[in-house]
Amino acid sequence: MKTVLVLYYSRFGHTARIARRIWETVIAEGNQADLMCVMEADREGVDWNKYDLVIAGCPVIYGKFSRQFVGFVNKYKAVLDAKANSFFCSSVVARTPAKATPEGNVYCRKFLANNPWKPKDAKCFAGKVDYPNWSWYDVKAIQMIMKMTKGPTDPTAVIDYTDWAQVEEYARHCLELTA
Repeated sequence: MKTVLVLYYSRFGHTARIARRIWETVIAEGNQADLMCVMEADREGVDWNKYDLVIAGCPVIYGKFSRQFVGFVNKYKAVLDAKANSFFCSSVVARTPAKATPEGNVYCRKFLANNPWKPKDAKCFAGKVDYPNWSWYDVKAIQMIMKMTKGPTDPTAVIDYTDWAQVEEYARHCLELTA
């Protein structure tokens, strides 16, 4: 049995949902797990000694990862490096198979190459288009990106591209990682 910390940053809630599914799967597999957003972990602290494995995730928003997330994983780089760990990202760009891998996803690839924290494992998940719940600015910006990438632009569209079975498979895969 492992003790796992699932950390995440989520702007619109979808990455939180992915993190929650990972957390639920880890528990369903007979392990102990905690689920925390990075802001909570940063403000309240983390008892790193109680975890064997850390799974940390963040969405790609306009080609970038949250400063809070990047700052947090780099602040605790030494602690993360000493444990089994994995990084996951969610991105609507990953809706195509060629961009759904760490090697094929330019944003994930840049994070892994340029960030001080070097996770031992990485995964990309396709995200969600949720125009009705986004701000006017976000809708227009994402529609422009979607127009360029031949994605959905209908302002009423809600499309979840996430393969939830793949999320559960990833959680089980992470349980096999070692420090």
